[in-house]
Amino acid sequence: MTIKYNNVFIEDTYTICGNYENDGPLSKYFDKRYVKDLYFGEKSWEKAEVHILKEAKKNILVKNKLKEDDIDLLISGDLQNQIAASDYMARDFDIPFMGIFEACSTMGEALAIGSTYIEGGFAKKVMVSTSSHNMVAEKQFRNPTEYGTPKPKTATFTATGAVSVLLGNNKSKIRVESSTIGKVADMGTSDVNHMGAVMAPAAGDVIYNHLKDTKRDVSYYDLILTGDLGIYGKNILKDYMMSKYNIELGDNYNDCGVMLYDLDKQPVLAGGSGPVCSSLVVFGYIYKEMLKGKYKKVLVVPTGAIFSPTFTFQKESIPSMANAISLEVIK
Repeated sequence: MTIKYNNVFIEDTYTICGNYENDGPLSKYFDKRYVKDLYFGEKSWEKAEVHILKEAKKNILVKNKLKEDDIDLLISGDLQNQIAASDYMARDFDIPFMGIFEACSTMGEALAIGSTYIEGGFAKKVMVSTSSHNMVAEKQFRNPTEYGTPKPKTATFTATGAVSVLLGNNKSKIRVESSTIGKVADMGTSDVNHMGAVMAPAAGDVIYNHLKDTKRDVSYYDLILTGDLGIYGKNILKDYMMSKYNIELGDNYNDCGVMLYDLDKQPVLAGGSGPVCSSLVVFGYIYKEMLKGKYKKVLVVPTGAIFSPTFTFQKESIPSMANAISLEVIK
């Protein structure tokens, strides 16, 4: 399912990162960087995530001299139980709110929903956002970091940060050209420490369907980005695309989880993950490089493992999801 848009534009973005992301190669592209305290002045990791998500919302409003009444719809999601960070953030804003969950692919879903509201004439300005916090996510989905539990090299590292994106119908330099809604994929994988293998099939299927629906090939895009497959998942996806669809992902393909950190110098194992991982890379680094003209057409494919620890404990496999969002510079 691919939806084409004619009147949806990215009016602005605001990005906040934590200390590991600040130490990575893309640090200079983020609007605000926390370099030490991951509590952000709060008393718990969970409240810390709410803090930066609210901060990203407030700052994008201030940056664009907007009031809450100027925003027709707020769409947000995160990894906390019952998307708690987004819910607790939204209670401080007098804006119609839609809470969503698609794990690490949440921003892709938010962009697709927000863009459709604008294209359909139901909204003029939509704010979409997401966040994640390493300490919160690791505790919920794996083990508390305080345990010091060893991890295999295939494990990924949950990024800390928050991102808000302002969508609107006022023409700007970058538009949302289309979105392709993916399907839930499940290849029977159940290893919570190998999310790249879990999510690669969902990414592959939505990339293939996007190219088929739009009658394009991979060379149409200057860059194709998956969300957080990590270095091993990235290679699995390339093999998957070639073996199943005879499509070669070449030099114009990369993964945000690989780009966010320096894998040779930082202890992040296979790379970054979490909803904010792809959001920081795309709306910090890629967005600003598109404004400069380095990239003109980018296909963003946020990826997510949409599982419940309860079902995993009951020996269920892990389903995954991905959506494809096409961004283009206005000529």
